[in-house]
Amino acid sequence: MRLVSRAVLVGLLVLAVTVSGRAAGVLLSGTIVDPSGGPIPGATVELTAGGRTVATTVTAADGGFRFADVAAGTYGVNVSLAGFRQTRTTVVVGTTALRPIRLTLLVGSITETVEVTSDATSIPGGVVGGVAGGRPAAPPPATAPVESVAVTGGAGGRGSAYSAGKTVDGVIRGALPYPVVDPGETYGAIDENKFRRATDQPLSTFSIDVDTASYANVRRFLNEGRLPPADAVRVEELINYFHFDYADQTQGAPFGITTELAPCPWNSRHKLALIGLQARRAPAGKMPPRNLVFLLDVSGSMAPNERLPMVKTAMKMLAETLTAQDRVAIVTYAGTTGISLPSTRGDRTGVIQDAISALNAGGSTNGGSGIQLAYQVASENFVKGGVNRVILATDGDFNVGVTNLNDLTRLIEEKRSTGVFLSVLGVGSGNLKDATMERLADKGNGNYSYLDSLTEARKVLIAEAGSTLVTVAKDVKIQVEFNPALVGAYRLVGYENRRLKARDFNDDAKDAGEMGAGHSVTALYEIVPPGEEVNGGGVDPLKYQRPANPPAATVIVPSSELMTVKVRYKRPDGDASTLVTVPVAGRNSVEPRHLGFAAAVAEFGMLLRESPFKADATWTDAVALASRHRGADPDGYRAEFVRLVELAASLDRQRSTGSVSRR
Repeated sequence: MRLVSRAVLVGLLVLAVTVSGRAAGVLLSGTIVDPSGGPIPGATVELTAGGRTVATTVTAADGGFRFADVAAGTYGVNVSLAGFRQTRTTVVVGTTALRPIRLTLLVGSITETVEVTSDATSIPGGVVGGVAGGRPAAPPPATAPVESVAVTGGAGGRGSAYSAGKTVDGVIRGALPYPVVDPGETYGAIDENKFRRATDQPLSTFSIDVDTASYANVRRFLNEGRLPPADAVRVEELINYFHFDYADQTQGAPFGITTELAPCPWNSRHKLALIGLQARRAPAGKMPPRNLVFLLDVSGSMAPNERLPMVKTAMKMLAETLTAQDRVAIVTYAGTTGISLPSTRGDRTGVIQDAISALNAGGSTNGGSGIQLAYQVASENFVKGGVNRVILATDGDFNVGVTNLNDLTRLIEEKRSTGVFLSVLGVGSGNLKDATMERLADKGNGNYSYLDSLTEARKVLIAEAGSTLVTVAKDVKIQVEFNPALVGAYRLVGYENRRLKARDFNDDAKDAGEMGAGHSVTALYEIVPPGEEVNGGGVDPLKYQRPANPPAATVIVPSSELMTVKVRYKRPDGDASTLVTVPVAGRNSVEPRHLGFAAAVAEFGMLLRESPFKADATWTDAVALASRHRGADPDGYRAEFVRLVELAASLDRQRSTGSVSRR
């Protein structure tokens, strides 16, 4: 990482708690908002008493949370969110309502400021606010009167104290240094797609990608007050994080194909074409039998709250949704590998949750032997016609055992042929092996998701269990043929590590991506009209012909079609592919319903990457475009996206003035 500045960067997370009486107990509720007053969904709120957890919830799209029927007594209210320091507050529930409590959580940076309001300890019930997490280093030399401020332990329960200057307004201020550099995180290099001449390369071929890890990981960086490294930004995963209401059937396929065409928002001389695939949605309550084997990394690096503890909470939520037709097992790996829960019928909720509660982190990592055992358990309990899935949850730190990536991928490729697929859940920061986890999920015919919060874990494992686990089409490949009479050049936005050779499209032995029930996949092409100059690299001027004309040896078949979209797919248990073909007219769509928001997300990704192809893209335009085309947003994800763009814009402005760093 290149260090730009050691400037202070502070973000606030405000918790307002109210208590109201009820006959059976008390309603404890509150709201989490950011410094600008905007709601923050996805924060984990935990209610504790006597050293044990009484209840856990996550904040909704409006930032609100509720604990109903809370008995009188003294409770701890713990609030945490990836990228912020956990806070712990004590409340006494009785007949007296509490005044609102203002607590401050910090976002990561080189140096940070702790603020404790002067009246925090005077609130009825003895409320105490604090910050936690990280490892505060020795304080800098004090230049003003100081007093000691206790900092309660966060991840790992470590506590500390430090000296801080006290200002005249009664607010205690002090410096906590936190490193921005994450030397252990690894990302695959991305060589962005360039413009290609339609006369030279009329075919563009790629595998679909339904992973969403990059979006959640980018969100984690931004919430920490950092711009993500460019190679952590995979634009197609940002776009595919969002669902689009495409038609879900075309020519009898288990998915529909939607296309749209409009002027390109970041380059008015170009056009932008959208290709949307929508897998058929599973009927409500019609989940097929599931044979799930959780392969959990319980090495020492998984101890922090945002790693194994968060995964355990999410698994307990999932356990409540399983039925008698389902089976679940838990395989753990650290210094040794073992079965923490044999394959168990899904309706034995208590047994499953007890096994989850008993999990603890410690030891080194032996990912290879753990994977072998997990596949063995899955194979022994194989459900024909059902979901057979190994779900690996790890920070990616495979440092003992089968550590050679090629050996691991060969093992996973061999097992996928048996019908047992692999999904990967990435957690944590500092040593995230993003490139490894993406490749393992890709080779295992599964999905790669990054869990930056309990809300994301619930989204992946419960709310979107159909699309995450139930495969309706495998080895899905897209090939687009461009008409050089209407297309001078084109560029596929994203999908750099999913590109295929033209001949791979008809090769059924070539692996490609899978679609789950309800999955939507979106691809964007930036299209340059014939005769228009192409900037941004990738296409050199032709010496012997004018760009507007095809080579003399080429015979163009007259057509009003801009391009033809071809999709090949296999049934989940099939070996031969089926072809679906859709022509796309050269005129703009009358009312494009989906392209606007997808374009805003793409613009966001290119700005984060500082892409040479961003042309006239700006943060302001991305916000305006997303806001204008937000559409139906029942889960609040699109509203959250607008907030993230605004946050990224602020961080980018600070970077330009030398006060924010990027890895």
